[in-house]
Amino acid sequence: MIIVTGGAGFIGSCLHAALRQRGLRTVIVDRLHEGVKWRNLASHAPDQIITPEALPGFLEKAPKIEAVFHMGAISATTARDGDLVWSTNVALSQFLWRWCAQNDVRMIYASSAATYGAADKPEMFRDGLEAIDPLKPLNLYGWSKQAFDLWVKRELAAGHPAPKQWAGLKFFNVYGPNEYHKGSMISVVKVKYDDLQRGAAAKLFKSDIPGLPDGQQKRDFIWVGDVVNVMLWLFDHPDVSGLFNCGTGVARSYLDLAYAVCDAAHRARDVEFVEMPEKLRGQYQSYTCADMSRLRAAGYDLPFTTLEDGIRQYVRDYLSRSEPNL
Repeated sequence: MIIVTGGAGFIGSCLHAALRQRGLRTVIVDRLHEGVKWRNLASHAPDQIITPEALPGFLEKAPKIEAVFHMGAISATTARDGDLVWSTNVALSQFLWRWCAQNDVRMIYASSAATYGAADKPEMFRDGLEAIDPLKPLNLYGWSKQAFDLWVKRELAAGHPAPKQWAGLKFFNVYGPNEYHKGSMISVVKVKYDDLQRGAAAKLFKSDIPGLPDGQQKRDFIWVGDVVNVMLWLFDHPDVSGLFNCGTGVARSYLDLAYAVCDAAHRARDVEFVEMPEKLRGQYQSYTCADMSRLRAAGYDLPFTTLEDGIRQYVRDYLSRSEPNL
């Protein structure tokens, strides 16, 4: 049996679909509420869904658990409630780490590229626990992910019990199906597609970095299918542990992305630049690019989907259909 926290969310539900395709029994820890998140599970229902509050009681009586994929978190980069973010993103992660260590269960968890803060050069995106001390995240979400990574480093250095396999993944800019419930945190790909569907131009934020042209902010955009492939590879290689980047290793501009969405939607390349909201200024990463050498050295050899191919697949197989979920 596999536990997936955040399993009704974006990345969690895509991972869950792949686990169910393998015929594995699954328990999802999440809240469906009254929105559309249940649709993320409509074609691959789990064995059980429990709320985060019920997790400790469930674990006391749980059957043999093989692995925990800990994807659940408050992932909004604009989050302001520090107490809630700490209890959700750090304290729960610490609880699961200790439980996995005590019960001989493997743990793969979501870290974030938000931990890199204002890093703006390729050499500043090195993963691994030995590289994380100097990082300065720009927002509460990134700080919470950094706080847990640092806690893991201290636990290991002190020789405290650890899961028999553990892997943290610093997800970069993930896009793909099942993200439709994310509101303002939805991927730029989906937002630009919606712009076009309304008959408007694809809108991009103007640059807030002196000397950086509008549209030339660059991110490492990764197709969710590639993220799932990385997690499944780790699951299939229980001897591999560590803190790894999870991106493509290629930084692409927002203008490249907007053009790719226009092309995939068979629309003219129409882009409009708008002012960046005040709440994002000073907290906006204008460059991210994953150093993927550590994961490659560990043996991961699958290719990553190009931005154009990923967006084409997203639009063709999901966004343009009446049922866009995985």
